[in-house]
Amino acid sequence: QVQLVESGGGLVQAGGSLRLSCAASGRTFRGYVMGWFRQAPGKEREFVARITWSTGITYYADSVKGRFTISRDSVKNTVYLQIDSLKPEDTAVYYCAASGRSYSTAVSDYNYWGQGTQVTVSS
Repeated sequence: QVQLVESGGGLVQAGGSLRLSCAASGRTFRGYVMGWFRQAPGKEREFVARITWSTGITYYADSVKGRFTISRDSVKNTVYLQIDSLKPEDTAVYYCAASGRSYSTAVSDYNYWGQGTQVTVSS
């Protein structure tokens, strides 16, 4: 079993930055792929980034590549999403998730989810 708790969201002006955190716990979470997703009002939840815990290999959606950075801290058992050059269209609830599938960007392939943290970008 994996438990995930997100934090770090807030209200930021366009061009600003945020770092989101996902605190993970459970016996086997380090064997999972960790992902970040986001969901804006009226839209489906979409993939943002993922990281394989054991190797540190990352993958990003084209829409965020170059602005978002995913990382993990094995001592703190935490996954981070650094968001730079924020745009109003980045406004969404951001969710941390865990999957047993190595190569996945699909919501349905992620088994565990956090409660979400709100990111709001003003123009």
